[in-house]
Amino acid sequence: MVNKPIGRVLLVVSASVTGCASVQPQASFPEVQQTASERIGKQVRWSNGSDADRAMSAEVDALLSEPLTADAAVQVALLNNRRLQATYENLGVAQADLVQAGLLKNPFLDGDVKFPEGGGGTKIELTVVFDFLDVLYIPMRKSLAETALQGAILDVTGAVLDTAAETRSLFLHLQAAEQMLELHHTVLLAAEASFELARRINEAGNNTKLDVANERAFYEETKLDVAAAEVEAADLRERLTAIMGLWGAQARYTIEPRLPELPTDAVSATNLEKHAIERSIDLAISRRGVALAAQQLGIAKPLGLLSELELGVAFEREADGAHEIGPAFALPIPLFSQGQPALAAAGARLRQAEQRHYALAVEIRSAARSAFTRLTAARQRAEYYRRVVLPLRRTIVEETQKQYNAMFIGGFQLLTAKQNEIEAGRAYIEALRDHWLARAALEQILAGRLPRASQDVADSVETETSSNQPDRGNH
Repeated sequence: MVNKPIGRVLLVVSASVTGCASVQPQASFPEVQQTASERIGKQVRWSNGSDADRAMSAEVDALLSEPLTADAAVQVALLNNRRLQATYENLGVAQADLVQAGLLKNPFLDGDVKFPEGGGGTKIELTVVFDFLDVLYIPMRKSLAETALQGAILDVTGAVLDTAAETRSLFLHLQAAEQMLELHHTVLLAAEASFELARRINEAGNNTKLDVANERAFYEETKLDVAAAEVEAADLRERLTAIMGLWGAQARYTIEPRLPELPTDAVSATNLEKHAIERSIDLAISRRGVALAAQQLGIAKPLGLLSELELGVAFEREADGAHEIGPAFALPIPLFSQGQPALAAAGARLRQAEQRHYALAVEIRSAARSAFTRLTAARQRAEYYRRVVLPLRRTIVEETQKQYNAMFIGGFQLLTAKQNEIEAGRAYIEALRDHWLARAALEQILAGRLPRASQDVADSVETETSSNQPDRGNH
């Protein structure tokens, strides 16, 4: 049984922290919802087994009941993607860490029981030791945990924007692939007609076997192109289905069959870099890394070796029944380290975080300019196909048809003209797809998130700062 004075000490400490351990995992989620609404115009919800989950499922079913647009597909993914739901739990972890940071470390109870030779009374030694300076660390620890919570909010918000951007990209690729597949089938019909025409002419003795073989080769190769296009479209559909979190009957959704035409409004380059920097979540995460490094340096500086000082109460009962009680302490002896390495490492991590932050700002500016350049070029290319190439190919087919009707040219020339028109249509679809993909990438940057291929620096900053958290949790 623990001695009463020691028990009273434990009781006082316990009472001082009772009632401080309440955790509300979703307390920070409204910030994520607000950012998603403001920047991409979409809703996000955290599934928790409530009636709201059934309403969310009904909303997904309603969206799937109509042919999906890119915006609708993004909304389905944000509501239904289970990996995104799992990411939301990081907020609960960070919230719990914040509560934990405000609690005192548990005391250590050290005891010895000794039995003298020859019998007699039992000698008992009990010591309760507290991390004496832990109470001084609580404000610093809470500050670190609050910074980490803000970082978790930014990370989760970034995951929302990433999911939205990836869904939109997959949807646009699928739309383009299905349009391409339709064109491939049209080319296949034209190739079949050309081969059949060559075969009939050969039977009439008006061309060679080489002519027939060439037409058949093109026809057979077109079959392979159709098969490859079918596989590509099926693969893209499965990837889109997965990111939207669909299975079973829900996976039989349909999508709008055509890519949208070019919008009348073009994105302006005015204040492009300024907006990208101001709204960058990646840069905010990097700033959080700098703040964490600065806070860690602040902890390393003032207390040094005293950070490991422990004080407590010692109780001893001799074999004859006599009792003794008094203070106890534990203090490291600075024989091998006086704390300079830890201080130097904390300073280096701060300078490292600052340099990465500046580098990331430069890269965000460059990414915004590059995305705008790609968007401008893709728009000009698509407009040129729509305004010049497609009408020209259409005119060639119409004039070739007239020549064919007047029996001035043969069927092969007409088929070739139609195939060239189809090929121009394919190139236009590619240009239109590239335009919408470039626009989506630029909008993602302006919403605050670098495309995944450009996030190496931000990810490295996150890895470094998370791995350098001070180890001062409860025992």
